[in-house]
Amino acid sequence: MSLRNHLKSLMAGRSGSPLLLHHDTEASTSSDIPYSPSSLTSTDAIVHLEYEPAQIPAKPTQDGSWTRFICISDTHSRTFDVPDGDVLLHSGDLTPTGSVEHFKRTMEWLYKLPHAHKIIIAGNHDLPLHRDWYETNHERWHARGKQPLEPILDMLKGDKARRHRIVYLQDERYEFRVDGRAWSVYGSPWSPEFFNWAFNYTSDEAEGIISRIPPTDILLTHGPPYKVFDRVKFGDNVGCQVLAGRLPQLRPRLHVFGHIHEAHGAQIVDWDTMPDLANFVDDTEWDVASDVTIHSAGSANEDTAAALQPKELSGSTTFPGTTSATEESIVSGRRFTVFANAANWPSGARASRDGARVPFAGPGFQPVIVDLKN
Repeated sequence: MSLRNHLKSLMAGRSGSPLLLHHDTEASTSSDIPYSPSSLTSTDAIVHLEYEPAQIPAKPTQDGSWTRFICISDTHSRTFDVPDGDVLLHSGDLTPTGSVEHFKRTMEWLYKLPHAHKIIIAGNHDLPLHRDWYETNHERWHARGKQPLEPILDMLKGDKARRHRIVYLQDERYEFRVDGRAWSVYGSPWSPEFFNWAFNYTSDEAEGIISRIPPTDILLTHGPPYKVFDRVKFGDNVGCQVLAGRLPQLRPRLHVFGHIHEAHGAQIVDWDTMPDLANFVDDTEWDVASDVTIHSAGSANEDTAAALQPKELSGSTTFPGTTSATEESIVSGRRFTVFANAANWPSGARASRDGARVPFAGPGFQPVIVDLKN
């Protein structure tokens, strides 16, 4: 990621000192800090970004059935209370640097959570899961010994994971049902290059990686799109421009990511107010911020709407999985996309509130609750 001080804090595992759970290290508790309840709504989505832990908003029952998604990210082997829901989504950075011990700590926590479906991906800190990269880079991170991949994969995909309803995705699409409603999800651990971490890609590699993403109801990526909850504390936008250009074609119901801790936030974009995607040519960017309806909360920046305008990728614009007329019809009929940076690590200006340090996954960095109409 882009914050050197942040990197130092996350790399405690390199010195051999274990990263302690948040309730062992935080000076204040969530109850010490006031909450500012914040919710977003559209015709088929309700998002709760901040809420009183003792008063979790109820899942809606009006106008048919709804599915509740609980979104978290960048937990780095910390544990905390998570609201119940139908589906848990974790957008990567499960651990500080991917040691077996840290994976064990994270997975034992996830096993115990009550959600009927728990879908997770890796992030740039989950080093051994990027197999080929780790083979040539492990000494930089794990000088005391290379971490074996097999027990890690067993924790993520083995019998115990299956018994506890864990699904680990690595550039894969998965389908599941909630109350008879079929949902699809695609998970990708990649993010733009930064100091040669795991699952990093160069600008030249971005198109090949992003083009793999098929039409899907739910999109999990570790890294954010460009100018969509991707601004670091120094003011730079570090998200992926190719991903931002692809999103108007995909139009997922929900896109969850993390990676940039200080940019935690959520928004609902209304695609109906965007220009006809068939009319754009090459890399044309349209200044249509005033024409795009965005309901936002958190740290959304003013450039979000413009960043979401489509940019045609060089070469073919036919992407894997988009040739089905049925799928194209479904995608084109989607009006809203919920975007959520669900990073739970307090960072940046909002890491303190009313003079107190915000605890892990505390006010301003809570799990994002997303209710989608079936």
